[in-house]
Amino acid sequence: GTDQWQHLTAGLPENVEVRTIAIHPRDPQVVYIGTQNGPYRSADGGEQWERLPFPDQGGVVWTIVFHPQNPQILYLGTAPPAIYRSENSGESWQRLPIVATAGTVRMGFPMRVIRLAIDPYDGNHIYAALEVGGVIRSRDGGNTWRDCTPALLTLAERPHLRSQLGSDTTVEGMMDAHAVAISATQPENVFLANRMGLFRSVDQGESWQELEIWRFSPFAYGRDIQTDPVDPNTLYTALSPAAMSQAGSIYRSQDLGETWQRFDHHVTPRRTMMSVAVSRQDTRCVYGVNSIGQVFGTRDGGATWNEF
Repeated sequence: GTDQWQHLTAGLPENVEVRTIAIHPRDPQVVYIGTQNGPYRSADGGEQWERLPFPDQGGVVWTIVFHPQNPQILYLGTAPPAIYRSENSGESWQRLPIVATAGTVRMGFPMRVIRLAIDPYDGNHIYAALEVGGVIRSRDGGNTWRDCTPALLTLAERPHLRSQLGSDTTVEGMMDAHAVAISATQPENVFLANRMGLFRSVDQGESWQELEIWRFSPFAYGRDIQTDPVDPNTLYTALSPAAMSQAGSIYRSQDLGETWQRFDHHVTPRRTMMSVAVSRQDTRCVYGVNSIGQVFGTRDGGATWNEF
């Protein structure tokens, strides 16, 4: 709650790069992180870390999520792209057989499972966002997966949704997924943030529609999208001009993505906005962070903002 930060390094290698943080939903002292050296866990709020046994020595961990009904079950996504499941709080991991996606793009970096999202009422229903690989879905706890990219490739035929920066195809931008989120009370509604903007599926990824964020924001590069834990109609997104930019913003929708308004104000993000987080205990508390470590937050539902 203050602008004082403590560096938590005990038990971590000197050159650690943390890609994701996951806090246990029932015990906030238990924290998992994903690094270029695999997953680590702390039982005391980050004071001491231990490396968990992990079968992929070369995998960079980008995302970790808990099963909503049984937090002993965790899912983890890596680069190169793989998804693992643990049923014993991370003591052992099973690699799951994910499906190759249509439209996968070859870039100068390995494709990665950058975000996992689980239906809060049905832990068997999981989505994975793949950076330069689109979206895949499982309905059986990760045992089998289905490709959700064909409809994204159809959208990529539209001139304003074409983008080619480091590959040989203009579908690159639509495959450049960054975040996926599921509506808390309407799980058939799935939301995607990617290089080209924000998108919604009303049929669990079978089809996608553009939310046309450019009608409301000068920035359309979508880096994160989150659903409000309490209000099913409210969404938050992190927007910027590009991956490497001098500006960023947080926008909010209160009608399931139909319209958007800028949510942050009287603060000055100086780089691309990377992430947005909503408190599960008090949804008036919303925070965002950009690529140079500026942290912004409101504790009164957006009325006032501060940089931390």
